[in-house]
Amino acid sequence: MSLPPEPSAPLVSLRDVRFAYGEREVLRGIDLSVHRGQVVAIMGGSGCGKTTLLRLIGGQLRASSGTVEVEGRNMASLSGGELYALRRRMGMLFQFGALFTDMSVFDNVAFPMREHTSLPAGMIRDLVMMKLQAVGLRGAATLSPGELSGGMARRVALARAVALDPMLILYDEPFAGLDPISLGIIGQLIRRLNDALGASSVMVTHDVHESLEIVDYIYFVSDGRIVARGTPDEIRASGDPFVHQFVNAEADGPVPFHYPAPPIDSLLGGRGV
Repeated sequence: MSLPPEPSAPLVSLRDVRFAYGEREVLRGIDLSVHRGQVVAIMGGSGCGKTTLLRLIGGQLRASSGTVEVEGRNMASLSGGELYALRRRMGMLFQFGALFTDMSVFDNVAFPMREHTSLPAGMIRDLVMMKLQAVGLRGAATLSPGELSGGMARRVALARAVALDPMLILYDEPFAGLDPISLGIIGQLIRRLNDALGASSVMVTHDVHESLEIVDYIYFVSDGRIVARGTPDEIRASGDPFVHQFVNAEADGPVPFHYPAPPIDSLLGGRGV
């Protein structure tokens, strides 16, 4: 009788990760895994530590304690050269795209190839046009970022993020500021490009409904901790009060509408605050 295959090791693994900015502790014992081929969303309110998690995975920050591993390698133990080599296998889509404003669309996408490879110019041209074709913007190659709509700029930034066929793609609020059509396009591109590349993706986002359509797994962060996790179906069916409030955009719940204050009647009738 053959034994069932062992589950593959996660591409990204965080174990009991803590992080503080000075005296302010932002993350308090985070456990999180991303397996190969997955698109994983990290959700939570503003300031809960989501973007800090991306920076820890990308090696921009080091955990105060606990371990952050990418492809089995402890990010805290890598030398500068090893860290940069690993980063070349990652792509990053920054919030609002962060295109180089003095470069054309073509040159923005070509930038990582020129910086990190010795490919001939003709091959770089072909690869750039293939990436732009994948995001529907082959015809915009000569435009400048200032000539693009917000949705087009985000697609160019996505083409640049996957320019080197990364094993891991990090997204910081990829849907921020987009109209519904552009938002849907970006969501489908994230899923399609992840699958086509055989990559893994980690996406920080507030957009619940679009994310539930494209991701494989969701982590909810609150007060520096993972308070809920699950597949899209598990999240939709969750009875957890925080998840219910977040998914349904309710004004009051575990995250209260009112900032802590004395009873209102104690402040009326000319009485002070």
